Amino acid sequence: MIKAIVTDIEGTTSSLSFVKDVLFPYARGKLPDYVRQHLNEPYVKQLLADTCHEAGAKLNIEAAIAQLIQWIDQDKKITSLKALQGLIWEAGYKQGDFKSHLYQDAIDNLKAWKAKGIFLYVYSSGSVLAQKLLFAHTDSGDLTPLFSGYFDTTIGGKKESDSYRKIAEEIGYPAHNILFLSDIKEELDAAKAIGYKTIWLTRDHGPDVHAEHRQVSCFDDIELEG
Repeated sequence: MIKAIVTDIEGTTSSLSFVKDVLFPYARGKLPDYVRQHLNEPYVKQLLADTCHEAGAKLNIEAAIAQLIQWIDQDKKITSLKALQGLIWEAGYKQGDFKSHLYQDAIDNLKAWKAKGIFLYVYSSGSVLAQKLLFAHTDSGDLTPLFSGYFDTTIGGKKESDSYRKIAEEIGYPAHNILFLSDIKEELDAAKAIGYKTIWLTRDHGPDVHAEHRQVSCFDDIELEG
């Protein structure tokens, strides 16, 4: 019986184009000035130190900015970068520069599952702040009350089974009572390896006939087990 659902964001609840064509370019354009303007703030200072640690070199501010921009262009899942992107997006949301995109079928079903007493969680490579911002600033209003918790790469990589073990421990349910939704096969493989139920969202491509995961084109096609 499914008692908790953990969902990915990009390509699952939100379109790939919103993230890649709106959020990423916005953060890329704003990052240099944001870092220069906030570099003396303790949290930003720590993120810059983490950036140097990840890069394996002592970088000055301009070199650190260049490294962060390079990681954006390479779509690296670096925790310090994701945290900085979240701070930049927070400013963008507050200024009304954009609103987040969510699929209506995702919104409808998340609300229905919540009403049935199923606990909902988010696990994304974007920072927890970025996740909360995305669900708080939608055309359907603030959807953050739907969720009981959020997880990002501070708990581990999304293609590592140990991350899903840790999430199950924090949620407090055995893995077989948790359903994980994603559009990435390797993430689903990692979750399935420790006993999660899995469903593969194939919104932007056809189904994989060789997949070991149930596949659906949208949330409306998801049937929860008993």
